[in-house]
Amino acid sequence: MAKRDYYEVLEVSRDASAEEIKSSYRKKAIQFHPDKNPGNSEAEENFKEASEAYEVLSDADKRARYDRFGHDGLRGGQDFRSSGSVDDIFSAFGDIFGGSIFGDFFGGGQARGRGRRSPGEPGSDIKIRLPLTLEEIATGVEKNIKLKRMVNCDECSGSGAKPGSGHATCPTCNGAGEIRQVSRSLFGQFVNIQPCPACNGAGQIIKDHCMACSGEGRVKGEDTITVKIPAGVEEGNYLPVRDRGNAGRRGGTPGDLIVIIEEKEHENFTRQGNDIIFELMISYPSAALGTEVEVPTLHGTEKIKIEAGTQPGTTIKLRDKGIPFLNSYGKGNQIVYVNVFVPKKLDSKEKALLKELEEKPNICPRKKDQKKSKDFIDKIKDLFS
Repeated sequence: MAKRDYYEVLEVSRDASAEEIKSSYRKKAIQFHPDKNPGNSEAEENFKEASEAYEVLSDADKRARYDRFGHDGLRGGQDFRSSGSVDDIFSAFGDIFGGSIFGDFFGGGQARGRGRRSPGEPGSDIKIRLPLTLEEIATGVEKNIKLKRMVNCDECSGSGAKPGSGHATCPTCNGAGEIRQVSRSLFGQFVNIQPCPACNGAGQIIKDHCMACSGEGRVKGEDTITVKIPAGVEEGNYLPVRDRGNAGRRGGTPGDLIVIIEEKEHENFTRQGNDIIFELMISYPSAALGTEVEVPTLHGTEKIKIEAGTQPGTTIKLRDKGIPFLNSYGKGNQIVYVNVFVPKKLDSKEKALLKELEEKPNICPRKKDQKKSKDFIDKIKDLFS
């Protein structure tokens, strides 16, 4: 079944603020929480759906990608937990409710087990700008990108621990991986559970730090990454490359590489959506008499016919010579704008020829208009005579 629009799921407008999205999600989560709706599979699905929508709309990058491309824009780049258990959703959205508040609020003190986290911390994303020519955009292209990033330490395989030293139980949380704080209010007892800051929720700490990376589990390095850019991208589009950002600390999940598309200025063409615009300059004799000219396209050259009497500003459409539609079929067109060249410098012979032409009624619009005006006046006189 097709997924519903995330804004519809949370019942917010497309220009809703982050606070409005957060508030709406809070209401939905409380309404459909499984502890409040025991045995109600529909409520649990609604809870997961709201959680998935919030995960996207609360993240500025994912929201922008979703606004531009819809659900298709998140394929290969999303990390939804809606297909897992409800407990997984608590882990993803604990920042909204301050830990497993639901356990005591709905279930009378039956706290849900959160499970231990990885001992590492997630790596950060890396954003780079990739300039492309219109020719590359028209055909799609593979680019080898060399970038500096944090990579896993070879000495400790990214763990941060000295080889052979192992780990010890965290003294701050006694191996639980979480810190609980109990508070009371008029509504009863609330339990706020947060990951242990000393071990990052892992329940264990490193005994001896790796000397090569000082216990970080990662070091500075360089990498060359091949990125395949599909045909039809445009300025501002971005391509997420999963797990090719900075390595996480002490075995944490790596971040993503975000490739932001830039369009290089073209010497011949201007892009307008999926169409490309080309301005053709021809001489006055060519416009008056007609001719054939060869124009550049993104795929070579094309001969076009200029009809006799072509006026400045005339457009000629070359079908399917534009930019392909992204992730779809078909292409835009090339629009040729015809303009007539007016010389700024003339020699004496050229001036004499133009002076002679200026006296011809088919050449000079003023002479032609004068004749039409005289004919019109004569007709009016005949009507009233």
